[in-house]
Amino acid sequence: MNPNKKKAYENAANTIIKNLAKRQMEGYYCNTKEDALKKVLEIIPKGASIGWGGSMTLNETGVMDAIKNGKYDIIDREAVSNDDEYKATYARMINADYFLMSTNAITMDGELVNIDGRGNRVAFLIFGPANVIVIAGMNKVVSDVESGYKRVKDIATPPNTVRLNRNTPCAVNGRCGDCMSPDCICNSTVITRRSGAPGRIKVILVGEDLGY
Repeated sequence: MNPNKKKAYENAANTIIKNLAKRQMEGYYCNTKEDALKKVLEIIPKGASIGWGGSMTLNETGVMDAIKNGKYDIIDREAVSNDDEYKATYARMINADYFLMSTNAITMDGELVNIDGRGNRVAFLIFGPANVIVIAGMNKVVSDVESGYKRVKDIATPPNTVRLNRNTPCAVNGRCGDCMSPDCICNSTVITRRSGAPGRIKVILVGEDLGY
């Protein structure tokens, strides 16, 4: 990456981290996805129970492979095969030691912007797991909440609907159609202004373009 862009990312991250602290959230900056993986494994103790929300960023950083192959108590939502298992898995996840996710956008002022389909990801961000680790590439940084909302609708959601094989206007046209389609994945919007529990939410900013 261009060194000037790298330095700009670092400067922006330092500003965001200061603002996260005002909102009772912990912030970290890692230059690379490899450094981000090391930070995650540094934070989570062996034997901890871990759940996660759907995220390309978790895959791209190697976090998913590391926790699945590590000495952790994995709460694997992808192993669910029926309604009873679904209920049991999410009942365990609400009591997890750690919940891993990315964010659709983060503002320079330290607010998280997320739009969810089923809502399980934002639900556990808000309540339940003792700790939430949010990993985000600096490509997800925006100036304010409104810009974050637009980013999710026009930049993040179209490729996600393609990935999930959804029949929505954005999957076809590449831009939000503000649809009410049965396949719509923009059902719940959550703005995390502040963490009620100090330090519960930990945000790892990465000096690379990650996820959607």
